Amino acid sequence: MPPASTRGELRRTIRVAFLAQAAAIAIAAVLGVWGASMVVKRVLIQQALKEEAAHLWARLERDPAAEVPDTANLVAHLLTVGADRRALPVELRDLSPGFHVLPSDRGGALVEVEDRGGRRLYLLFKPEKVDALAFWFGMVPLVGVLLLLLVMAWATYRMSRRAVSPVNWLAEQVKRWHPDHPEIDAIRPEALPAEASDETRALAAALHDFGSRLGRFVERERNFTRDASHELRTPLTVMRVATDMIVAEPGLSPMAQRALRRVQTANRDMEALVESFLILAREGDTGLPGEHFPVSDVVRDEVEKVRPMVAGKPVELRVEQTADFELHAPSTVLAVMLGNLLRNACRYTDAGHVTVRVEPGRIEIVDTGIGMGPEELSRAFEPFYRGTGGQTGGREVGQGIGLTIVQRLADRYGWPVRIESELGRGTRAHIEFPNAVPLA
Repeated sequence: MPPASTRGELRRTIRVAFLAQAAAIAIAAVLGVWGASMVVKRVLIQQALKEEAAHLWARLERDPAAEVPDTANLVAHLLTVGADRRALPVELRDLSPGFHVLPSDRGGALVEVEDRGGRRLYLLFKPEKVDALAFWFGMVPLVGVLLLLLVMAWATYRMSRRAVSPVNWLAEQVKRWHPDHPEIDAIRPEALPAEASDETRALAAALHDFGSRLGRFVERERNFTRDASHELRTPLTVMRVATDMIVAEPGLSPMAQRALRRVQTANRDMEALVESFLILAREGDTGLPGEHFPVSDVVRDEVEKVRPMVAGKPVELRVEQTADFELHAPSTVLAVMLGNLLRNACRYTDAGHVTVRVEPGRIEIVDTGIGMGPEELSRAFEPFYRGTGGQTGGREVGQGIGLTIVQRLADRYGWPVRIESELGRGTRAHIEFPNAVPLA
């Protein structure tokens, strides 16, 4: 069963999308209505004040003694131009002809000031009732519309959730697949929920067909790798035994001895390569039993295996141990990793030393070989990449996949590998073991 944090991601995405959409519509609607009400209110009141002023001027022309309005919402003041303005409210004294909106700390009123016939008219409108009407006839209907939108968004979300539920079910079935034995029959189109759409059934059929073909391909590839590796072991063993017997024969010429050493080296490389393929062929599980073993034992065994590679060369192969620790893993895996690193070091070191250092929680392999430049170092873990720029110097050249195998095994077991190198100075390889158990 997949963890809860990985289930319903599509549903959550749809829910968030609908909520974001509803929130955006609500915010846009509120801002739009509020902005429109402000603009309309100002434009309408300004126009109403101009019309009121025109009507009042017309009355005063007919009856100069006519009274100016003084109501709860509209107040007028009429003065002779140049007269003392102290009779006016403080907030009106400094206003020039035109339309004005007083700040909220001065009442927030809307004022129209006009001059005509030597007199100045101040029309002051109090917008409190207009604001209340704007709220009741603007915001209240808006809230109703927003609620309707939310209900519609929720209904749409429910429909969308129901539409995608078969896809979620299909995704959860695929998540349950074991890499080695995928249960592809669980996603047969006829096994889908009844509400699954035609598109979902088509997707299930495609996944079922793809899973079937992929399973057959993986099984065929594993069988081939396993069978080929097992079959190669027999002739390699025969070759190793035969060359060991011939080397023991006295009277061999130096040329024959060199040729036999090359055959033995190639044979050892092939045996290590076959062992590596057998391990890597089992995805997720090596099929090898885990065991508690001291690292120093594996180091000594692998050093002895590669010692013939430096025979006849002025190269010292040595082990420096400052600590020992124990690992719980198949010892063969560590042997394959160390074997590949040691063979590389011995193959490309013509003089000096190849040193294996066993330190707390790590192994270091240092050589004084030809080293690698920055470009070669950056590509060292690429499959089939061979450094030295094609200059072998008469030495045996490997298959170009040793470091790739080391990297893949390191990733699988969580043992980080790092390589440092300098052209003409040598190479230093580190393997870290976070799960190491120190030994007394």
